[in-house]
Amino acid sequence: MKRKYIFKRKTKETDIEIDIKIDGKGNYKIETPIGFLNHMLELFCKFSNFDLKIKAEGDIEVDTHHLVEDIGICLGLAIDKAIGDKKGIKRFGFSSVPMDDVLVNISLDISGRPYLAFNVPFIKGRKGSFEIEDAKEFLKGLVNHLGLTLHINLIYGDNLHHILEAIFKGLGIALKDAVKIEGKDIPSTKGKID
Repeated sequence: MKRKYIFKRKTKETDIEIDIKIDGKGNYKIETPIGFLNHMLELFCKFSNFDLKIKAEGDIEVDTHHLVEDIGICLGLAIDKAIGDKKGIKRFGFSSVPMDDVLVNISLDISGRPYLAFNVPFIKGRKGSFEIEDAKEFLKGLVNHLGLTLHINLIYGDNLHHILEAIFKGLGIALKDAVKIEGKDIPSTKGKID
């Protein structure tokens, strides 16, 4: 079974192409005009073992919001398509990631029911930095279009860079676990995930 997908989406605000392979080696080529998001997506790939190519452009002269959110939307749709019918997947994934002064716990369920619990306080970064708010918008797009229940809890720590790194690493670790093939059936007593 080849769990991969190529997804393209163009709007008046953004132009995004994603090529994803679920059962990969963590290889990546991320090309967006938002350097910090590139770095976070590289960490996500490394810890999920997903192979991922993203080429994205957008109206960042207005704000980075449209591009950040749309990349989350497109990545969610691409992962969903690449996973396929979800037969045999483990479905649930967990991680607890320390990053120096920070500890972040993540629990997720590829449930077909989008929900984001984002228990991370707003911490202001340096001018022009990628903010907690940006990460939350990205994750909302991902969750809503992957059909993912995602709980992110900052246990402690206040370094913005470390918090964001722990979130993206933890998301990769938890998704790597959740997409593992463990059997042949849909992991639900309903017989379907939606």
